[in-house]
Amino acid sequence: MLSKQVIEALCDVRGDLRNALAHAARNERPITINAIAKMLNDVESLQEFDTILDKVEEVIDEKNLHD
Repeated sequence: MLSKQVIEALCDVRGDLRNALAHAARNERPITINAIAKMLNDVESLQEFDTILDKVEEVIDEKNLHD
């Protein structure tokens, strides 16, 4: 599980990247817009992936208890 500090920092980063993406969409080259969008996607995926890993670990722990 991600710590509270990491979750809060990721939320801040998401907000900053969304803001950067909004400004870039009006003023920057497509490659820059794409790079910012990719970073935003990676940050959003990180927390979701960590949640999935937590669930997998729970299933493994439950299985080990029953074996």
